[in-house]
Amino acid sequence: MSPSPTVVPGAEPFAHDAGRVGVLLSHGFTGSPASMVDWGRDLAERGYTVRVPRLPGHGTTWQEMNRTTWRDWYGALDHELDVLRERCDAVVVAGLSMGGCLALRLAEQRPADVAGVVLVNPAVASRDPRLKAVPVLKHMLPSMAAIGGDIKKPGVSEGAYDRTPLRALHSMMQLWDDVRDGLDRVQSPVLFFRSVEDHVVDDSTLALVREGVRPDLLTVVELTDSYHVATVDHDAPLIRERSAAFVAEITGGITDGVDRG
Repeated sequence: MSPSPTVVPGAEPFAHDAGRVGVLLSHGFTGSPASMVDWGRDLAERGYTVRVPRLPGHGTTWQEMNRTTWRDWYGALDHELDVLRERCDAVVVAGLSMGGCLALRLAEQRPADVAGVVLVNPAVASRDPRLKAVPVLKHMLPSMAAIGGDIKKPGVSEGAYDRTPLRALHSMMQLWDDVRDGLDRVQSPVLFFRSVEDHVVDDSTLALVREGVRPDLLTVVELTDSYHVATVDHDAPLIRERSAAFVAEITGGITDGVDRG
């Protein structure tokens, strides 16, 4: 049995136990918790119980990720939701890019366990014509050029891989199909952050979410000073403030359980 790959510095998960409201944050495809930990720490300081897991195959090597599928990534989040539901009265799930897609699936599959959803530049589709070749190309090439690191703010990293693993990419595309088919099952409020300039995800996802999710459940906020990885970009403070207000609003009847003595 081969040893587990070493987790790169900065890709470690984050966990904080506090009040009776929990927030589960998921990073994106080929990324790592580095893109979400500051957001998670902000929520923790506000008295929330927080989990930022490292999804299987992420934060190690792209070769390792090529041995995982969307079911592995979803399974990790599903487990963390179980953990949070055991100790919290309400849980909000949030995700960046593919993490947003996974968060939507949790809301579709477990509506009674998800009080709300926060999405940052999520993906459930793409118009990129290159993706049509991926189901065949994955049998001939293990990887292609990286898609991570789309950040406007200088000197910031999300800890993404320098290559895109193609078997994993095809699996994510299969996840998109699954989630698109179930959007009408989302029953909780959705806060959707969308960067006006995004070089990874186009506007097809927002159109599909508008079609599938009830209008009274959906709030869209435009981000004008960030690219795709907005959680660590110029608009990160706005995301933190608006998402914290959203969590407080939809869980308003629950005290945080924090002794502020």
